[in-house]
Amino acid sequence: MIEVEYLTFGYGHGAPVFQDFEWNAVRGEAWTVLGPSGCGKSTLLNILAGLVQPTSGTVRVDGQNLARPRPQTGLIIQDYGLLPWATVRENARLGLRVRNYYGPDGVHAPQDYTRTVDVEPWLERLGLLPFAAQFTGQLSGGQRQRTAIARTLALQPDLLLMDEPFSSLDAPTRESLQRLVLELWRETGLTLVTVTHAIEEAAILGQRILLLNLPPNIRPLVIENPNILQPGYRESDEYVTLCRSLRSLMEAA
Repeated sequence: MIEVEYLTFGYGHGAPVFQDFEWNAVRGEAWTVLGPSGCGKSTLLNILAGLVQPTSGTVRVDGQNLARPRPQTGLIIQDYGLLPWATVRENARLGLRVRNYYGPDGVHAPQDYTRTVDVEPWLERLGLLPFAAQFTGQLSGGQRQRTAIARTLALQPDLLLMDEPFSSLDAPTRESLQRLVLELWRETGLTLVTVTHAIEEAAILGQRILLLNLPPNIRPLVIENPNILQPGYRESDEYVTLCRSLRSLMEAA
């Protein structure tokens, strides 16, 4: 699904963030990207989203070289990206309205796209129907993030990129949305890549964890975590041990 070969990228004249970096993700996998501030987590996500072009190297998604944002990739950011003058339903429809404007051109929408603004199933699935006519200023942080998720999933992405999506939420809301994302990932079969600075979140959302160090990142460190869907995993000894291991690896970096 994702193939990164000899990726080099840097800002200005400083040291490169990535240098000849290689990493692959298989379709349907759930990855988390973890590391200290300034290590390149969000930079990697922006490259995967097609928002930033590498200095050199190749990035392929679904077998195609990535030269621009692709319509099959969904992106959820930390501050929700909602329109304050629009209702929940209107915000959830925003991506579909853009696609309807351009039509199935293969750039803004897939070639097989069929025009629609039907987001009601996602509003219902995410518990937003009772709030569909409300404006975003009337919502809690968790409801706003659910609206952003509904807007993205309505586009039926095969790759979902999330940049610290729950960092501003309280602990119960954050854990509830983490469970929701795992349920949606399992139901839809999409490929999931989540950037986080929180060790505990990386261990919950990633069946594979990509640990980045301070630049330049040359060789990826991948930690396997295959049991994230097991009942009670958050309270298991395996989870606690993994969190301790990740903390030690980050401190040693």
